Amino acid sequence: MSLKGFHIVFIVFSTLLALSTGAWCVWVDLVEGAPVYLAGAIASFVCAIALVVYGVWFYRKMKRLRIIT
Repeated sequence: MSLKGFHIVFIVFSTLLALSTGAWCVWVDLVEGAPVYLAGAIASFVCAIALVVYGVWFYRKMKRLRIIT
């Protein structure tokens, strides 16, 4: 696997990790009622959105440069 392919796979797994962390924070907030977990959930979901945007940007750039077919 090339470094570019590994980069895309790493971004996908990082996005899944951010989404699952956000879901866990929401669950803990519902159980415990601590607002710090709600802030963590919001931060995790914002990071997941940023990772998706970055992943799409990176993939399009590699397609435009004809590095990824």
